[in-house]
Amino acid sequence: MRVPHIYQASSITLNTPVSLDDDAAGHIGRVLRMKVGEYVSIFNGEGGEYLSEIIEVSKKNVVVMPQQFNPHDVESPLKIHLGQCVSRGDKMDFTIQKSVELGITEITPIFSHRCGVKLIGDRLDKKHQQWQKIAIAAAEQSGRNYVPVVHPPIDIKQWLEQSTNAIKLTLHPRAEHSIKTITVPKDGVRFLVGPEGGFTDEEMAQTKQQEFVDIRLGPRVLRTETAALTVLSALQLQFGDLAN
Repeated sequence: MRVPHIYQASSITLNTPVSLDDDAAGHIGRVLRMKVGEYVSIFNGEGGEYLSEIIEVSKKNVVVMPQQFNPHDVESPLKIHLGQCVSRGDKMDFTIQKSVELGITEITPIFSHRCGVKLIGDRLDKKHQQWQKIAIAAAEQSGRNYVPVVHPPIDIKQWLEQSTNAIKLTLHPRAEHSIKTITVPKDGVRFLVGPEGGFTDEEMAQTKQQEFVDIRLGPRVLRTETAALTVLSALQLQFGDLAN
């Protein structure tokens, strides 16, 4: 059986008991039904993982003892920040989950004119928390020891105007450039994926004003959730670690 890989948002020290967070404890105790004496791997996003023995299990609490540190690292050398216009239903959840599996570094959910999703107040806060939990679960599942940040959702204009030394990309079916013809700096890539209804002319003009580079992804029209994952895969293959 594969040793469960669990995110623990706290400091971790060898031979010092760690009481797992509520979500992690529930998964270990109630879902996996693990027992004292079994092992889990825990990580806190600061690098490496800790092989840990379960020393206490109750309905609401799981305590583990970190016994061995492993500096194992599966992070891509390529930093990628996805600006994803919020999509309807579970499409956004899917995009976040799979982006984490493909090695994304940061994700910012974006509200654009045609995204068709209205979230404010408590609903927005709950959705943001849900998206971050999806990122945590995807990092655990894919064996990463780093959890990508899902930033609070913002307006497209705010995101476009953020300062960065990364190359800035957006998609266009008739673009001059492809991923093979761009040069990626050490600060990586920021790329913008539009909503199901596409960008308005004003939004397209804003990307030009902020010096985003149009790239094409072949001759076919891709859905918003497909576009993000296709760009990620192509970038990782060309500049990251997908071919390793």
